[in-house]
Amino acid sequence: MKSFTHEHAGIRFSVSETGEGLPMLFQHGLCGDAFQTAEVFPSECGWRCFTLECRGHGQSEAGSPEEFSLATFTDDLISLIEAQNLAQVVVGGISMGAALALRLAIIRPDLVRALVLARPAWTTEAAPLNMQANALVGELLRRYPAEEARAQFEASQVARSLAENAPDNLVSLRSFFSRQPFSVTRELLCRISADGPEISKSEIEQIHVPALVIGLERDFIHPFAKAQELASMIPSATLVEITPKAVNRDLYRRDFTAALLAFLKELES
Repeated sequence: MKSFTHEHAGIRFSVSETGEGLPMLFQHGLCGDAFQTAEVFPSECGWRCFTLECRGHGQSEAGSPEEFSLATFTDDLISLIEAQNLAQVVVGGISMGAALALRLAIIRPDLVRALVLARPAWTTEAAPLNMQANALVGELLRRYPAEEARAQFEASQVARSLAENAPDNLVSLRSFFSRQPFSVTRELLCRISADGPEISKSEIEQIHVPALVIGLERDFIHPFAKAQELASMIPSATLVEITPKAVNRDLYRRDFTAALLAFLKELES
C-alpha cells in the first residue's frame, strides 16, 4: 500500500492506494483509517483501491471541527475523484464510509459506476439510535479527562449491554478513549453521530447502478436491519450476510473479501 497527498479546501489529505486496474474508492468508518478498508480489499484482483482518510482521520489534517459532517466529507471525496480523473468509479465504504458512498451516488450520479455499502449505520435519518453509543463516548470525552471518561463509560448500561450482545462494538468504543488528539476524537464522535446523509428514501430508490450491501448480526452500531432496509430500497442491490466480527474476525475478513471480489468480478463481465 502506498500513499499520496491530496489538497482540498485548505486541508491536506492522506490517500492510500493499493493494487492495479479499474478504480474503486473505498472509505473507512468513523475514527477509522485506510487500514480498515485495506484488510478486506481483495489483493491482485484487477482493481485499484483508493481510500481518502477523512478530516481528522489517519494521517489527514483535521481542520476546523465545525466542518465535520457527512456532507463535507462527501465533498472531499468528490474533489479527489475529479482531481484523479477516476470517474466513473466504484464507490464504497464501511459504516460511515457507506453513508458517504450513498450520499455521493445521489448527489453526483455521474461519478459513480457501482456502490458497495458495508455495515451501514445510516439510511436517511440523522442521529440514528444505533449511533448513541458513539455519541455517549464523545460526550464523556467532552466532559471529563480521558481516564475518568473511560471509567464513566465502563459503569454505564450501554457498556454492559454491548459486552453481552456486541463485544466487537465494545472493543472499538474502548479504543476511542486512547485515540489522540482527544479534542478531534470527541468532536468527530459527537458531530458525526448526530449527523445524517441528508438524502431521502425516494432518492435512494432512484439509484440504478449495481449495488452490493454487506451486513452482519451481533452489531449494535451497524444493525443488520439497516443493511436489509437499504438493500430493499435500491432496485439493483444484492444483500450479502457475512460472519460477524464478534463471532470470528478472520472469518469476517474472509467473507467480506470474498463478497467484494465476487461483486467486482461481476462488474467486469
